[in-house]
Amino acid sequence: MFTGVQFVALAVFAAVYAVRADLPANCARNYTVFLMDTCDKISANENVSTYQLPHVNPQIDAACDNLGEGEPLCLGITGQDCTTTYVIKDGDYCALIAEDNNVDLSTLLANNPNIDSECSNIYPGEVLCTATTVVPYTP
Repeated sequence: MFTGVQFVALAVFAAVYAVRADLPANCARNYTVFLMDTCDKISANENVSTYQLPHVNPQIDAACDNLGEGEPLCLGITGQDCTTTYVIKDGDYCALIAEDNNVDLSTLLANNPNIDSECSNIYPGEVLCTATTVVPYTP
């Protein structure tokens, strides 16, 4: 018979294993969530854009407030993995970010479809893909 503690441990293991099984087979890089991680923190530390992280992990909600400690994440899909990134600072704007990273503004916007056309919705700490070619994200 399982004791209460063993049952809980088994349930947690099963839940983590079930999530792990959902990682894409073509995942190029993976990461395990730590306590107090945020999407922006993971993105900055692992060179993955704030857009790409939830794009390849659809279980992450829009506010990115449902990360669980021990949860495995895919950081990028093979052939669709932008690893050239920039962390936005106070005072940054898209044209400056593009110029400083030697990337065309149109490419910057294409690689970060979460940015609106006026670039008015970026914020300090957000991580952008600054690849010089367009990353072929699939829907």
